[in-house]
Amino acid sequence: MKKLSLFTVGVICLFPFSVFGNAPQSLGEFDDWSAYSYQEGKNLVCYMASTPQKSEGKYNKRGDIYAVITHRPGDKTFDVLNFVAGYTYKSGSTVTAKIGQASYTDFFVDGDKAWTMSSDADKKMVEAMKKGERLILEGTSAKGTLTKDYYSLKGFSAAYKAISAKCRR
Repeated sequence: MKKLSLFTVGVICLFPFSVFGNAPQSLGEFDDWSAYSYQEGKNLVCYMASTPQKSEGKYNKRGDIYAVITHRPGDKTFDVLNFVAGYTYKSGSTVTAKIGQASYTDFFVDGDKAWTMSSDADKKMVEAMKKGERLILEGTSAKGTLTKDYYSLKGFSAAYKAISAKCRR
């Protein structure tokens, strides 16, 4: 989980402590997923994250790549999925996630991030991720490079239980 330790550092660097209130606290390492919580003002935020086990594409350089699921009980939002590609997505491009035989294309992109279009889409994907073994995320960079990132879902359910317990989902 060396990459996730770097992920935590990256999150802390992206969001100053004044935004967090304090540094993220580990809720545990669960095989290929890690779980965290932090205070954002008076509100508790819980999230889980993973990096791909394998990435494909004809690119020279790519930044950090990861998947995140976030609960913000103070905002009454749960299961918010976010993917960071490590490059700027091509404007208007399609992102496709595959879990088992199911494909999901209900995403929008902004910069290097992709989100599902609705909380219903988030919930459907999270449920599929709990039951699945692998997630494959396909996207296209602003330069037109097609990429595939392969995420293991081993430990997903345990990490999800940890963030759900902490944020009282």
